[in-house]
Amino acid sequence: MNFDQILSLVGGFGKYQKVLYLWVSFPQLILAWHMMVTVFTGAQPPHHCPQHGNSLLDTASVASASFVFHQNLSTSVPADGPGPNHSSCYSVIIRDNRSVRVQSCEQGWVYSNETFLSTVVTEWDLVCDRGWLNSLASAIYMFGLLVGSVVFGFMADRYGRRFVLLLALALQTVFGSLAAFAPNFPIYVCLRFVVGSTISGVIINAFVIGTEWTCTERRVLAPIATDFAFSFGVMSLAGLAYLMRDWRHLQLAISVPGYLLIWYIWVIPESARWLLTKGRTDDAMVLLRKAALTNGRQLPPSIQFDKALTGGKKQTYTPLDLMRTHQLRKMVIILFYLWFVNVLVYYGLALGVSRLGSNIYMTQFAFGLIEIPARGLVLLVLPWSRRLAQGGFLAFGGAACLLMLAVPADHPNIITGLALAGKFGITASFCVIYIYTAELFPTVLRQTGIGMCGVFARIGGVLAPLINLLHSHSPVTPLLIFGTMPLLGAALCVALPETAGRPLPDTVEDAENCDTSTYTAPFSSGLCEDTSKSIPSKEEQECCI
Repeated sequence: MNFDQILSLVGGFGKYQKVLYLWVSFPQLILAWHMMVTVFTGAQPPHHCPQHGNSLLDTASVASASFVFHQNLSTSVPADGPGPNHSSCYSVIIRDNRSVRVQSCEQGWVYSNETFLSTVVTEWDLVCDRGWLNSLASAIYMFGLLVGSVVFGFMADRYGRRFVLLLALALQTVFGSLAAFAPNFPIYVCLRFVVGSTISGVIINAFVIGTEWTCTERRVLAPIATDFAFSFGVMSLAGLAYLMRDWRHLQLAISVPGYLLIWYIWVIPESARWLLTKGRTDDAMVLLRKAALTNGRQLPPSIQFDKALTGGKKQTYTPLDLMRTHQLRKMVIILFYLWFVNVLVYYGLALGVSRLGSNIYMTQFAFGLIEIPARGLVLLVLPWSRRLAQGGFLAFGGAACLLMLAVPADHPNIITGLALAGKFGITASFCVIYIYTAELFPTVLRQTGIGMCGVFARIGGVLAPLINLLHSHSPVTPLLIFGTMPLLGAALCVALPETAGRPLPDTVEDAENCDTSTYTAPFSSGLCEDTSKSIPSKEEQECCI
């Protein structure tokens, strides 16, 4: 028996799987806090040079092209003065009403505490010439996700999904807590890098454990269920940040709940499929019988397992095999780009909340709330077409970002509304790409292909805060990038095969022979199916999602 046949005896989506989904979804709440907390801990409040001598800074006249003198006081730096944010980064000293000297804020800055009591920016003066360090910290954190996806992915295949999930949760909690006590900025960045790497370890293994315990027909629910929990985390972070305006208190508040997950040692099961592939048949049978009992089923006294499942001879594939044939190579290149764009725009918009000009707490809550209907809509449209859903959501998100360029800066509510529309489209696209990718890659290269896509996705995450950094020099540039790149991705989707209602391709040849021009009704077979077979086998029918 193969594992899908065993699951049919155990119960492919019974009480056991539903409870398991609850366990693997809860950590996603904490993940959202760690992923988005820099919106608040890394925020840059209004600031100016401290007044000393006969100098005074008036930010309201920063656009003035000439000096305006009144009662021997300076009111502005000219618009063509040195460096960006002239009124915030430089002071003007007036001598004898005529002699003028421009100097940097050598004595530090005065920060507004209207919204935040403290952030990493205010504590370590990450403004003006040092402002790029804040964006670099976010990029290094995202690079941690890239490293973690490689390291923890390898460890999960070798040591098991459960062990790596528990290890990642433990490291995330400890290093997240230590970040709240970081004595300086470099140590803070290093601690956040470790936290970022653990994020990938939790995401990968929570998703895999959920899917490997679930029957084929319901596996589409695994990423969607955990994504809903992530959305609630984004929403609840706004409330936590509102109550805790000090960045150290907030960092500690999002880390401490991780200690409650110590009881996961007793409730999170290992993947029985993984145990069987490692030849640990007895351990797998213990878990399978427990799952069957929970689901009200009963397994036969003895089961004959498929040799291929329990460690039989298998052909080894490498990432190079993704480029071996023309059709697969084309799909791979497009998918790499789609993953890159989805993550780039998703985090580009999410981390740019503070620039929208509205209440940052309400905007953050709205950014999380908009993800709920986006994910719900995905569940409705996916059965009809993966390709149209992917392209349509990308086009919608990109168009919303471009429309933001046409709205004057003095209409922050309209800009926020368009940003929410863009987040809606990209969030929905993000949901589709997980499922679409798994259905496009053949079984023999599915894990390898998804892993490589994850690498390109994390590159997008690294670049997102750096592109946002361009806003201080050219406010148009980030939105232009976030708008045009999804539109290009939507156009590229036309070249991908439709997979809705189709059997999953098992071999490289199956993927190569997919017809990209034919579309049939949902849940019908034929696109990636061997045309020499007039009637799909039972196993092929079960592959349809």
